[in-house]
Amino acid sequence: MRLFFATLFFTCTALSSTSLHAQSLPPTVTQALQKARVPLDALGVYVQEVTQPSQASTPLISWQADQPLQPASTMKLVTSYAALDLLGPAYSWKTSVYMTGQMAGDVLQGDLILQGGGDPRLVVENFWTLLRQIRAAGIREIQGNLILDSSWMEPQNFDAADFDGDPTRPYNVGPDALLVNFNVMNLQLHNDAGGLRVTTLTPLALQSSVNVRLVNGACGEWRDKLTPTFSMAQHKINVALSGTYPSSCGDKTWLLQPYPLTHGDYVGALFRELWQETGGQFNGEVQQGVLPVLPAMAGLVTEMRSESLPEILRDMNKYSNNVMTRLVMLTLDKEASQQAANPARAAQLIQQWFAHIGIDAQGLQMENGSGLSRTERISAYQMGRMLNHAFASPVMPELMSSLPVLGVDGTMKKRALNQAVAGHAHIKSGSLEGVRAIAGYVLAASGKRYVVVCFVNHKNAVQSSAAQDELLQWIYANG
Repeated sequence: MRLFFATLFFTCTALSSTSLHAQSLPPTVTQALQKARVPLDALGVYVQEVTQPSQASTPLISWQADQPLQPASTMKLVTSYAALDLLGPAYSWKTSVYMTGQMAGDVLQGDLILQGGGDPRLVVENFWTLLRQIRAAGIREIQGNLILDSSWMEPQNFDAADFDGDPTRPYNVGPDALLVNFNVMNLQLHNDAGGLRVTTLTPLALQSSVNVRLVNGACGEWRDKLTPTFSMAQHKINVALSGTYPSSCGDKTWLLQPYPLTHGDYVGALFRELWQETGGQFNGEVQQGVLPVLPAMAGLVTEMRSESLPEILRDMNKYSNNVMTRLVMLTLDKEASQQAANPARAAQLIQQWFAHIGIDAQGLQMENGSGLSRTERISAYQMGRMLNHAFASPVMPELMSSLPVLGVDGTMKKRALNQAVAGHAHIKSGSLEGVRAIAGYVLAASGKRYVVVCFVNHKNAVQSSAAQDELLQWIYANG
């Protein structure tokens, strides 16, 4: 793998630009776009029967397919295939635990170091297992501090409020070498007779204060009427909730990032609660930082491997998890450079990888690989050719199985429910303000399989999902 990465970095492939001829869109699609008030010059579409990459094939539809557009979360397909191709389907991440000082019976007279390895899916259940492994190694009491080592990646000047000013939303969580449970809290809102009450299913100490007025009316967008404010005091996370809440909503679950608290605050609070539950004792401080070199006397306590890459991609793509994608993309650079992971180098690597698989990367712009970006761009043709290349690769089953099945699961569960194409397409969707996108594969009624890509970039894009569903149905019926 090292030799392959080195070859990729220093190989320059000259590729000629392909001229793409505009072909008419199906009438059902143009009618749906007209109804949505989306002009035809606001989209790029590419549909082609799956072929061997070396074979020439005339696309079934190619509409402004060479125009770089915002792909939203369909960009995750680029990150996914690059990861499968470069890292391999057996790849996994490692989280390590070290100790300094000496043991006196079951008492650690020193610090405990949690060294993050970029695991994109270190959920609370796995974190609990890691703590059980530490206890099984003979440590009950920690007399020193808990050190969270994030040296796996370069420090990033990341603010979850920068993208859309809504930093508590889970899709805005930033990457961290020791990301636990996606840095998200599971709040339970209980509409009791005396008012609104807040608890959490996340195993950490939570203090809450509620200043919420119950009101009449439809439940609607209840989240927009509440304001959560997070703070940290005495090793506990505090949430102050204000606003109004419709009585008709009943009880609700609310997943939130405790912004502006740091990843270290969150992991520290989780550790204290779970460590106590395992029978452990810890009264020290939680320190987050970068340890380029472990202390000379640090000894390995235990380590945990993540699920394999295909299992990670399944969660990432089925449910469009942005922070998982960011970490997968950073992993590409980590393995290639053998340095602290850097997003700019990872983006450059994917550009070079595109050339390596024979696709002109002109116009392709990568930022974080998740599509949660206003600068990322790719053309429908580039995405389509990449998907065609992926279908002929050894990792095709892993990539395809990570995609939502139209009308069945993931982010496409409620799409095209009353159309024959439901259940016959593996599609990644994408949505941002002013962007709606789909990309993936359709198995037509004829038995032929087609690559499909449709990007809509327009202020009325939110209304274009029906047109995209019509496109999928047309391919199924006519392909």
